[in-house]
Amino acid sequence: MPSFKIKVSPAANHLRTGFFYTGLLLVGAAVLSGCSRDVEYRGYQARAQDIQALRIGMTKEEVRSTLGSPSTTATVQYQGDSFYYISSRIKTSAFLNNEELDRQILAVRFNQPGQVQSFGQYTLQDGAVIDMNSRETPSRGRELTILQQMFGNLGKFTPNDTGPPTSGGIGGTGSGN
Repeated sequence: MPSFKIKVSPAANHLRTGFFYTGLLLVGAAVLSGCSRDVEYRGYQARAQDIQALRIGMTKEEVRSTLGSPSTTATVQYQGDSFYYISSRIKTSAFLNNEELDRQILAVRFNQPGQVQSFGQYTLQDGAVIDMNSRETPSRGRELTILQQMFGNLGKFTPNDTGPPTSGGIGGTGSGN
């Protein structure tokens, strides 16, 4: 019986290696593009001419028409309201935590009649870091893994086990009358 061998021409080998390296290059580019860093701007982006237009004595509506809706508001009893315009610059990376690069807060405080009493600008350096309490309330018992939960009852049933006992009620064997 004759044996046949497939001959691969050198041009086909070059073509295969070309496709292999092209594919490898595309996969590498896709992986590296996921690791790129982006800078995002979030919140109210204040313009210098808008901030310079703020004046003591302006009404809330005049402030809204100049700066737009505030990011958040606060009401202090007996002192008046405050508008806060907050913006942040955040650096994001694919697999790392976001890092806040800059924060700008424009606080506009109003007196009781609703006119601008004062305003100020604050940055990330003006803020205080609050240490949140991360303690957890301990629970009795033990924590089970997913496999322990799935297979924990294997071998714990007896062949004569009929389930929970019934005592009266609907479908029960108790004396109803």
